[in-house]
Amino acid sequence: MDLISLVQQYGLILVFASAFIEQLGLPLPSYPVLVAAGALSYAGGDSLVLITAIGIAGVLLGDLVIYSAGARFGQRALSVVCKLSFARDNCVRRTQDRFSHHGALALLFVKFLPGFALVLVLLCGVSRLAIPTFLLLDGLGAAAYVALPVVLGHLFRNTVDSALEMVARWGEYGIALVVGLLLLYAAYRVIDRQLFIRRLKMARISAQELVGLIDAGKAPVIFDVRTAEMRRKEGIIPGSIGAHPDEISGVAKNYARDAEIIIYCSCPNEASAAVAALHLKRAGFKKIRPLQGGIEAWAMAGQPIHDAEPQNRPAEGSLSYSASR
Repeated sequence: MDLISLVQQYGLILVFASAFIEQLGLPLPSYPVLVAAGALSYAGGDSLVLITAIGIAGVLLGDLVIYSAGARFGQRALSVVCKLSFARDNCVRRTQDRFSHHGALALLFVKFLPGFALVLVLLCGVSRLAIPTFLLLDGLGAAAYVALPVVLGHLFRNTVDSALEMVARWGEYGIALVVGLLLLYAAYRVIDRQLFIRRLKMARISAQELVGLIDAGKAPVIFDVRTAEMRRKEGIIPGSIGAHPDEISGVAKNYARDAEIIIYCSCPNEASAAVAALHLKRAGFKKIRPLQGGIEAWAMAGQPIHDAEPQNRPAEGSLSYSASR
């Protein structure tokens, strides 16, 4: 059964379901359904306003599920996204950067940026953005995201019909081609991810090993490469220094090149920390290790989390945290 037939048979139910499922991060794009529904509106189908409203409702409900997961599970929800996503882990950091720069206003346009919307909605939940504000901004963003394919489908209905008829004529060969292309894309993303992680492979330090260093009085330099917003919301490892991965070599220039340097972030694969470590290696630093599991592993090990200070730049050797328990 072709897409036009499915939309004709199930109509608004299919519009709602595709919009809802897409927001959960599942690989089922809603745009083909919305375009087809918009094209059919000209020939006695549902009105453009109703199609758009139902699509927005599906998007909002899906986003509310993700928002609730962020509010309930916090950083653990982001960790799950890191582990399951085909995208590189620094997608989370880049979304956090956007959230810190634009705030909740990023909801107005983020749905047009593949790979970022899911993380941003999670961050809204983690930061406990007020529900009325979330619904208003997310609703406006959803309206633009849904209305575009519906209106385009209506305006270019003849082209849409021709394209869908051609796909229908391909029959099983066309379906096989589409499935094959999707599988090739998935394989590419998996291979790209593994090559990226391998390139960043380096010795990690566990939370317990870091505690041992501090207890022994070795006072390592600890860099926190999360965004300022995440440091403020989640707290920091005592004595750590906030530094963006791309700027860390400049922050670290006041430290000796043979200093023991520990870097941590949020994501379980420590990709952002490893990127920062590469910058430090190029700057001539020798002893650099990302914290395995990031700040989540530190907290799970029962170690204290302190509130971030506005200016957190202690001089080398000034760490005063005692890991005694």
